[in-house]
Amino acid sequence: MKRSATKRLRQLLFLCTFAVLYTCASSQDSSRLRISLLTCTPGEELYATFGHSAYRVIDSNSLTDIVYNYGTFNFGEDGFYLKFMRGKLLYYVSTEYFNEFVYGYRSEGRGITEQVLNLTPAEKVRIRNFLNENLKPQNRYYKYDFFFDNCTTRLRDILKKQHDTAFVFRSVMPPGSRFRQALHEYLDRNGEVWSKLGIDILLGLPSDAVMTPGQMQFLPDNLMKSLDSCNVDHRLVLSSQEICHATVSYEKHPFFTPFVVFALLFALIFVLSLIPNRFARAFLQGFDGILFFLTGTLGIILVLMWMATDHIMCSNNLNLLWAWPTHFILAFFVNSNKKWVKWYYGINATTMAILLGAWFFLPQQMNNGLLPLVALLMYRSWVKWWEVKRV
Repeated sequence: MKRSATKRLRQLLFLCTFAVLYTCASSQDSSRLRISLLTCTPGEELYATFGHSAYRVIDSNSLTDIVYNYGTFNFGEDGFYLKFMRGKLLYYVSTEYFNEFVYGYRSEGRGITEQVLNLTPAEKVRIRNFLNENLKPQNRYYKYDFFFDNCTTRLRDILKKQHDTAFVFRSVMPPGSRFRQALHEYLDRNGEVWSKLGIDILLGLPSDAVMTPGQMQFLPDNLMKSLDSCNVDHRLVLSSQEICHATVSYEKHPFFTPFVVFALLFALIFVLSLIPNRFARAFLQGFDGILFFLTGTLGIILVLMWMATDHIMCSNNLNLLWAWPTHFILAFFVNSNKKWVKWYYGINATTMAILLGAWFFLPQQMNNGLLPLVALLMYRSWVKWWEVKRV
């Protein structure tokens, strides 16, 4: 009787074990692939200030662990700077082993977060095949656009295109957030005050447009948060883990900000204009020529960035209200007593005064570091107008 009970118990255990093994075997992912999104924290260099994104693909069949990176460019390419300025620089997808990828970011003290994506076997195969197809020389290059077609938006678009079901990205920034504000958040955090000034000067009115939830994903952190937001309706992220923690903080708090430097320059020129000697007068005459020459040159650059490049965000730039391209011509007549020079100074002084009064009400957010510089242009134009008037 005892032997019969023991035998039945063994049979029951065998059947249970077989059932568990069968269930596991039947539910095993036939693709033997795992695809995840890697989101890297910002770095010290300007190009790394906004972070980075890449895909990690683990293939258990071939025992490979590869990272696909759409943020690669050739610094040694002929005409690199001209192509970059014109918005025609080609980026391309590249691969490297996962361990090498992690080593590079860990050596810089930057962190990496991995989100394993919830995909069907068929979706994984399609994404892996798409990535490998993109590696071919005829497919790997694309015209980079920082806001609309970059190393992060490419990954988002691949996921949406190869996914069988639709999913909704929720807003991950406060309502009414604008492109320029999104950039400022990272530039301010890293203390990139001069880079922020340069970016604010180059970017025009389109960068002050309100972003849609999809447009917010041009930033790596925002795409990572957006994938998590999809879990409300569709579990798009299976798991998330921090592969390596950021050990270096790139936060800086410089004293010599653009506002401080231009304010000190304004104070220096104002004091020199009160000193009645030849040296001060000669210095100011030379300074006025340089001031208007550089401002006019900048105005010409802004017009070219608007008219002669593919940078959509550089169009309709209201910085041209103070950086007049015609200042370039005036620089060669800066000390002339011609009548048109007198009127030019008067019009410029009046315009700069109006601009300062409307500074915080313009549809384009202007960099406040420029306020002393615009005030300096107004002041020197008024002084030159008064000098010509007395002659």
